[in-house]
Amino acid sequence: MKKMVGSLFLTVMIILATILTGCSGKDVSASSKGKVVVDFWTFWGSETRRPVIDKIVNDFNNSQDKIIVKHTFIPWGDIWTKNLAAVAAGNPADVVINDINSVSQRAENNQVEDLSAYIKANTFKEQFYTNLWDTVLYKGKPYAVPFTTDTRLLFYNKDAFKDAGLDPNKPPTTWKELEKVAQKLDKKQGEKYTRIGYYPLFGGFGAPSWLKNADDGMGFVEDGKLKIDTPKKVKALKWLVDWQNRYGDKTIQTYEAEFSNGQTNPFIAGKVALYTDVGTFYTQIRDSGTKMNFGVTTMPAFDEKSKPWSDGGGFVAEVPKGAKHPKEAMQFIKYLTGEKAQKYWAEKNYDNVANKKAAETVMQGLTGDAKVVYQEAVKSLQYTTLSPVPIHYPDYQNRINPFIDRAMKGKMSPDEALEKAEKDVEKMKQ
Repeated sequence: MKKMVGSLFLTVMIILATILTGCSGKDVSASSKGKVVVDFWTFWGSETRRPVIDKIVNDFNNSQDKIIVKHTFIPWGDIWTKNLAAVAAGNPADVVINDINSVSQRAENNQVEDLSAYIKANTFKEQFYTNLWDTVLYKGKPYAVPFTTDTRLLFYNKDAFKDAGLDPNKPPTTWKELEKVAQKLDKKQGEKYTRIGYYPLFGGFGAPSWLKNADDGMGFVEDGKLKIDTPKKVKALKWLVDWQNRYGDKTIQTYEAEFSNGQTNPFIAGKVALYTDVGTFYTQIRDSGTKMNFGVTTMPAFDEKSKPWSDGGGFVAEVPKGAKHPKEAMQFIKYLTGEKAQKYWAEKNYDNVANKKAAETVMQGLTGDAKVVYQEAVKSLQYTTLSPVPIHYPDYQNRINPFIDRAMKGKMSPDEALEKAEKDVEKMKQ
């Protein structure tokens, strides 16, 4: 009886091991004989993005016979810490998708490989938008390759514009116009707002982004110098405080609760007439079933003499320090960031890809609302600035935010808030 139970247990374990191997390897182990296996980590596990990246990986694997890429999904909240832990342990993946703004920080900390030895032609960098390529450089050398980027756009409800007597084909282009348009779009029943024209901090454009927009796209740290307490940034913070006072804490908190529950977006529901988000927000509008009549444009400029500066981020493909197969990893990265793969990614996800030619090709092939949104996103990229993490002030944003919050809550004047914020950040270098 014991022998029978033991045999049964062994059989079950063999079957289970076979199933698990098939699930994790997805035929990689069976087809990797004689090939270099490149471990590739991403956080793309959703029903939308997982099939897209898996197809790109499979296409690369089928395009040559020397390398096989094994894709591993690691949740968003875990991938960064696991990557750093693997680097520290000397056993990292070969390719990891990471944040673009912190490339130089990882390079400074010796956590990522210098890729210059694998990029010999100057024409390679010309595939990508200049601001993205500059962000992956550390001391003049590339430590990653740009994959995707983003920019913020102003979405507006054309039916709400008509209802308020506004031209639905003329969205606001400056801060003053935005104020006037929002005021006309506001709707109230008694003391309660049934529709808010616009609130600058709803959506994907936070207070730091507005301060950059006002200051000619200049961030808080430029070329190692602090640019926090500047006249234009002070004006911008005062402007944001005025919006806060205009609607009041109760109204703003009520709307923020609706945004946070994730069930209905107040812009799509018609409760907010203008809204700021990245281009992929279009897919939420499209899939909402509302057949919303909307328009989209670049962010408004500070004044008539300014440009419509936007804030951007994005992701890169990089080789962690100590990776076993950096040469082969770079071969895959070149494919991943090349025109074919980038075009496919953009077509399926409406993401702004880093490869310029791919972005232009995708834009030409789209139709209807999708084309309009993508065109505006590509247009906005020329006015989009990134915020690379400065070496001497790595945690500067977390030091600035509390002071901005105090100003927004009326506990400190905008002038005082930014003056103290700059002094507090300066301490980091001491």
